[in-house]
Amino acid sequence: MRICVAGAYGAFGIKHMDALANIPEVEVTSVMGPTEEKIKAFAEERGVGHWATTLDECLARDDVDAVILSTPTQMHAEQAIACMDAGKHVLVEIPMADSLEDSIAVVEKQKETGLIAMAGQVRRFNPSHQWIHNKIEAGELKVQQMDVQTYFFRRTNTNAKGEPRSWTDHLLWHHACHTVDLFQYQTGESVSESFGLQGPMHPELDIAMDMAIGMKTPSGAICTLSLSFNNDGPFGTFFRYICDNGTYIARYDDLFDGKENPIDLEGVAVSNNGIELIDREFVSAVTEGREPNGAVGQVLPAMETLDAIEKSFS
Repeated sequence: MRICVAGAYGAFGIKHMDALANIPEVEVTSVMGPTEEKIKAFAEERGVGHWATTLDECLARDDVDAVILSTPTQMHAEQAIACMDAGKHVLVEIPMADSLEDSIAVVEKQKETGLIAMAGQVRRFNPSHQWIHNKIEAGELKVQQMDVQTYFFRRTNTNAKGEPRSWTDHLLWHHACHTVDLFQYQTGESVSESFGLQGPMHPELDIAMDMAIGMKTPSGAICTLSLSFNNDGPFGTFFRYICDNGTYIARYDDLFDGKENPIDLEGVAVSNNGIELIDREFVSAVTEGREPNGAVGQVLPAMETLDAIEKSFS
């Protein structure tokens, strides 16, 4: 399977490049980045035969079967649709769009083309959350509450590598998207009640730097989510699952019980790298001609919830 990685030298483009290198049946045949000097050097360093500064040039190539989009959020929907219009399967990094309207357009294009279109909901694939999901599917656990904290210290417009960013990040449509989708995935229900509160807007970035979200499913499970770009401490998202049969704390690919005892995740997945696991699912779904876990249609309910939360701000 021949893949183009768009946004290849960005923080998450590099993560996908590293992950794809561990999947034997994959070849990265093209990379795209906005700066000619950088993308040319990156392609040479990684041994990729083709590089370009526009996605259109990559989509026109016969040696590209699928595209992974690690580009700015505001481009995701338009680029995902362009990939499918060009006959390419697409894995679009989270979020697939920054509005419900654009999310629906992506889902409709997937239905029209029948191509594989997958959203980068990596929390579905982290071994820690997979362990929980497997227990839920086996009837051994039921989520009563999820308490989640998503914290960064990002008062300037920088990316995960600490480099200047050409676009503005968003707590709701990007970072909350992880948890909103995961909560519905783990409970097996769509959110029936939700609210959001946001703190003051950044005077230059024009985004809320602090946010609180609450959600409830029809069966009564609740989720409380705190997000901040003002937290001076460890970066990342930390999940507490309060269940009918135990409490569990997930920190990326590690899992602990409620008393901080580590849980052995050996055998849960072929890798402990969530990005590699989501890329493997994408490749397998294309190869096998099946709907992937995290297909854009499966993620649409999360985008509907984000839209409802955004409307509750006013």
